[in-house]
Amino acid sequence: MEYYIKSVVPVIERNYEKFTAVEKNIADFFINNQAKVDFSSKAIADRLYVSEASLSRFAQKCGYRGYREFMYQYEMTLMVEKDSITGNTRMILNAYQELLNKTYQLVDEEQISRIAHYLGTAGRVLACGRGSSGHAAAEMEMRFMRIGVDIDSLCDNDLIRMRAVFQNKESLVFGISISGETDDVLYLLRESHKRGAKTVLITAKYDDTLYEFCTEVVQIPSLQHLNQGHVISPQFPILLILDIIYSSYNELDKQTKDSLHHHTLQALADGWTKTGKKEKNHDY
Repeated sequence: MEYYIKSVVPVIERNYEKFTAVEKNIADFFINNQAKVDFSSKAIADRLYVSEASLSRFAQKCGYRGYREFMYQYEMTLMVEKDSITGNTRMILNAYQELLNKTYQLVDEEQISRIAHYLGTAGRVLACGRGSSGHAAAEMEMRFMRIGVDIDSLCDNDLIRMRAVFQNKESLVFGISISGETDDVLYLLRESHKRGAKTVLITAKYDDTLYEFCTEVVQIPSLQHLNQGHVISPQFPILLILDIIYSSYNELDKQTKDSLHHHTLQALADGWTKTGKKEKNHDY
């Protein structure tokens, strides 16, 4: 049976750009390996043509005390029993399972709680993104609006830049950029931060400098090293973390928020009745 585990792979990916060429070679092996082999430091050093000291430094850069501690966690990742892949459907399901496991490793519940508090105290909330991230921002607007958040979403580059002028200390601004390099999104976050707004970036990029203009940087797993990653919707890891934020915020005065959500359902049902169409259930 598959279950959620704290995989070390997203930790490796998060630190990838900090590695030396030798360490990137080590990282590539552990990211792509799917088999149980001899993981002793000597065996892996011989296999990758590196020194055992390089393995130790690599593990320490990943946040472990040494190679042995790193390997203990890595082998736990491989303990999940994997059914033999019988077709494309199974490969896709495995890819999504891997994303869930990576999210489990990266999610910071204290950070999520802080963001839920920001949502509860903000006078105005803005979510923005480009491309698929823009679609996720629109989904965020639709969902959070229905439980009482005064929120807008933007995906047009000019509007994203212009709206930066109107942010202030009462504002909460979400920027969504998987690469962490979308110019318009970063511009909005920088300018909003200058004007006193709280800013949250949802990204797969790990870079301490982002905290210069971001109150919170929420890490999501990257699709880059994922098997079948090119056929997985890039919105999935974004929507997953938005669900977690939504759930945390909804728990704050849950009864009121559930009531607001019910009223929006009723408003939609009334709309169907007034147009003379048969009232029916919808997934909203």
